[in-house]
Amino acid sequence: MISLAGRDILHAWGKFVFTGIGLGLLIGVTLTMAGVYRGMVDDGRALLDNSGADIWVVQQGTLGPYAEPSSLNDSTWRSLRALPGVQDAANVTYLTMQVQRLAGNGSAADAAGTARAASDVRAMVVGIAPGGSGTPGWPPYLVAGRQLTRSHYEAVADIASGLALGERIQIRRNVYTVVGLTRRMVSSGGDPMVFIPLKDAQAAQFLRDNDALWQSRHRTAANPAFNRPGVPGLLDAVIASQSSNPSVNAVLVRVRPGHDAEEVAASIQRWQRLTATTRAQMEDILVGKLIATSAKQIGMFLAILALVSAAIVAFIIYTLTLGKIREIAVLKLIGTKNRTIAGMIVQQALGLGLIGFVVGKISATLMAPAFPKYVLLVPEDTAMGLAAILAICVLASGVAIRAALRVDPAEAVGG
Repeated sequence: MISLAGRDILHAWGKFVFTGIGLGLLIGVTLTMAGVYRGMVDDGRALLDNSGADIWVVQQGTLGPYAEPSSLNDSTWRSLRALPGVQDAANVTYLTMQVQRLAGNGSAADAAGTARAASDVRAMVVGIAPGGSGTPGWPPYLVAGRQLTRSHYEAVADIASGLALGERIQIRRNVYTVVGLTRRMVSSGGDPMVFIPLKDAQAAQFLRDNDALWQSRHRTAANPAFNRPGVPGLLDAVIASQSSNPSVNAVLVRVRPGHDAEEVAASIQRWQRLTATTRAQMEDILVGKLIATSAKQIGMFLAILALVSAAIVAFIIYTLTLGKIREIAVLKLIGTKNRTIAGMIVQQALGLGLIGFVVGKISATLMAPAFPKYVLLVPEDTAMGLAAILAICVLASGVAIRAALRVDPAEAVGG
């Protein structure tokens, strides 16, 4: 039986090999899609790990800075640090935006003239509180350059952004110099992170532009409620509050060794009237909510690709079987059992699947680095993919087996 299958494959090896390569490219796409999902999950976990936090404290009733908008007063961290079990607390802001890459020397004078001609990059701008390496929110390590040392106009970027040391970028109205590069610091959506000082990030996210401020002040000055003769300075106080930006998106809390994060989070929610989310809960939000829709889409694509792969295998094996009807009739005429003929066809289908899987694995490995999103190929998915391909090949060969078993032995001597 093995000899029969092997000889038949060698007889039509060109069609068999080229079909296997085509099937392999399809399998490669399937493995890559699975790797995209794994990469999304790994991006979310890397985001949580690199933040250096055990608890994320956000506005009451929200799911956190990665899933929903959140706004807290920037003095909240002081009251949190005083709670039992809290080792450290630091403000942080997150803003996903287009970061301008300046072509000139980056000065404020030529920024307006060069910004239009320069390219931009999609990134998550992270405002980190003063402190240093080890402070929650700071990048845990660098691959080049140094950490932020000044309170303004310096940035640390992930290498996935394509930025280089010394390069100038523009965020809103300010120009920053890239002084450090880090790796695998990305948002849950895979956007590279750019770290800047907290005050600059607050201005970029919460401070309005000059025209909006002027219009707001003009409307305030025209409101009789703020021009009371008996309350001097009221108008100036209101205008000053409109120009300030005392808000952050979240406070990253690190728990003291020996304390339970769940208990500390419950204490924060009870006494501070804020939402406190632990590491396990935040991972459930990222994977179970933010990535859930993408996971369903990828699952549908995988199902479609599996059906297409089965159709291709069934078609080629059926075609090969129809091309040797007379040979099958001869085998039946000399007394070959049906299970022997069926086994030959199944072996051909499995051989086609193995060729396709090898080509698919190689193509997926080569394609993964070229994808804009992180693709993570894990051995478990490879093993599951091989098992699925072999199962699909066995099932797809059923059509050809049915056609072969219906062959009349008389066709061996017919005209």
